[in-house]
Amino acid sequence: MKNLVLLIFNIIMLSIGNVGGPLISRLYFIHGGKRIWIPSMLQTVGCPIILIPLALAYFQRRKLQGPQAKVIFIQRQEFIASAGVGIIAGLDGYLISWGPAKLPVSTSTLINATQLAFTALFAVLIVKQKLTAYSTNSVVLLIVGSATLALRANGDRPQGESSKDYMLGFIMTFVGAVFYGLMLPLIELIYMKAKNAVTYTTVLEIQMVIGISATVFCTVGMIINKDFQAIPREASQYQIGETMYYVVLVWCAIIWQFALLGLVGVIFYSSSLLSGIIGAFLLPVTEVLAVILFHEKFQAEKGVAIFLALWGFVSYFYGEYEQGKKEKMMKLKKTESQMSQQLDMDQTSHVV
Repeated sequence: MKNLVLLIFNIIMLSIGNVGGPLISRLYFIHGGKRIWIPSMLQTVGCPIILIPLALAYFQRRKLQGPQAKVIFIQRQEFIASAGVGIIAGLDGYLISWGPAKLPVSTSTLINATQLAFTALFAVLIVKQKLTAYSTNSVVLLIVGSATLALRANGDRPQGESSKDYMLGFIMTFVGAVFYGLMLPLIELIYMKAKNAVTYTTVLEIQMVIGISATVFCTVGMIINKDFQAIPREASQYQIGETMYYVVLVWCAIIWQFALLGLVGVIFYSSSLLSGIIGAFLLPVTEVLAVILFHEKFQAEKGVAIFLALWGFVSYFYGEYEQGKKEKMMKLKKTESQMSQQLDMDQTSHVV
């Protein structure tokens, strides 16, 4: 029950980040923001907030165990692997930031949904994830749903955006979905290969390392691109005011951190594939909010993509429900068989 409650809590955090992240990033761009590396860095720069639950957990351990309470659980192997995943996360953050920069939120979000297919593929290759008929059907539906966008590619190009920039945003967002799909099973692999038992404290430490590594990667990009010098100038020219410029940046960092914390939690308590499925299920929410807040176009193709995403989500969870029932029956039969064998042995012993 405790694990279920924590799983639900992490799903809620992942949902807040997955819905709010693309919207707040788009808000930065539509009012005059032009730097790709800035929102990329903001996706992970909020990672120090993890120090709060880590500190609370440590003081709780110290209260129970005394001065010998362990401070850090992450091992050298997990640290190095997490730093490597962090570089992938930083690169992915840069790639998917092209979506809100050049595409409507509704379009970039639907393209990002293709990450589920890559998550499933890499999960099978890297962590030997077993796909049921239902989960395979879910992946196929989501792929087909995203592919429907190609029927009208460039048809919802924002006003003032060139065809070249639109297609660049389309391609970069798609490549970002590939890297995101790779990143999730790699995080799950770190848990599986850990030398010691992985606790939620270890998960937070791993996320901290990933966040720092990704932030350093994006900060280097900002330095090379001279984005730090451009921030004051961009803020002074921001269409809704200089103060709102910094407010948007701060909220961007906070909301994306919800997504990352929820992501590692869902992977820990369930699987990387489930985190991908949840992201796909949240598509309609993001779509509706994008249409309401930013007055984006909503063509029939997007409606079909959302319908298929919902169908895929239901298919996945129905399959999980059926698989759970099947496993429960198998365990029950195994227990009954063991009890029957024990009874036969007792009777035979009694006769002898």
